[in-house]
Amino acid sequence: MSTARAYYAGSMLKNGTVLVAGGHNGASYLNSAELYDLSRGNWTITGNMNFFRRSHAASVLLNGTVLVTGGHNTNFLNTAELYDPSTGNWTTTGNMSMIRAYHASLVLQNGKVLVAGGHDGSTFLNSAELYNPSTGTWTTVGNMSSPRRLPSLIMLTNGVALMAGGYSGSVFLNSVDLYNSSTQTWVPTGNMNAARGVFTASTLHNGLVLAAGGNSGSGYLSSAELYDPSTGVWNMTGSMNNPRAQHTASILPNGMVLVAGGYDGGSYLNSAELYDPSTGIWTTIASMNASRGYHIAFVIGNGTALVVGGLVGSSFLNSVELY
Repeated sequence: MSTARAYYAGSMLKNGTVLVAGGHNGASYLNSAELYDLSRGNWTITGNMNFFRRSHAASVLLNGTVLVTGGHNTNFLNTAELYDPSTGNWTTTGNMSMIRAYHASLVLQNGKVLVAGGHDGSTFLNSAELYNPSTGTWTTVGNMSSPRRLPSLIMLTNGVALMAGGYSGSVFLNSVDLYNSSTQTWVPTGNMNAARGVFTASTLHNGLVLAAGGNSGSGYLSSAELYDPSTGVWNMTGSMNNPRAQHTASILPNGMVLVAGGYDGGSYLNSAELYDPSTGIWTTIASMNASRGYHIAFVIGNGTALVVGGLVGSSFLNSVELY
């Protein structure tokens, strides 16, 4: 990339390019954005956001535009803006009802965007709200069972949104909520076996959810577990070969899960491993060229995994690698 960055937001656009926006480079908050084109193997600068922001969230809307929400610079933000890939420009849209960073966002099947949790600079949040792309406005919906910072929010194969883990103050969470779109409320489901913050959650091809690694508040985890939406129960599966948080997990076209990098409580990692859902076993593979945490990974093109940016200690990275 042209700029080293971590704590940024990344999106896979409908045309196959990757958009990265904002973040921090170790010295400054960023409003810059750039695009990666796999066919050319290069990055190009695109329009700047209207706000400098880090620890924000991004969602690709059904019409192909990208919604960026919240985050913080010297102040925590409730602002939102839209990126138009056809013009490369950002335009502001309606503000969220709450100031929030370190939150999660997800596009629902009806095209609205669910934003939940996070932190407003003084308080951990359990609130949630919906963005309507047709009006550019936000509507408050029911609160989650717990305030959550840095949770995982994913879509199940049945179209239900699942929110898991995160932390509130010094308490790391194993609780899990399901969002009911028809009632706009959250319903608790089975707890994870381990409290997890800064972990990964992935919906597998078989419909199960894989939660891997993270920080429990008392240590860094190598354990992994599977959620079965048909029973609402989590069951342990094989553990990773390395404890790690701040890592990435990518579903490859063959259904395997690629986990890369992260932090083990003492060192930043360049190691990577593959999870086989058919056996529940992790296999160590070739290491990345750079150790990194708080990076983002995408599966692009014909199944290539792209790993972008992040940090190692106080060093912010602009390096990119392909698996």
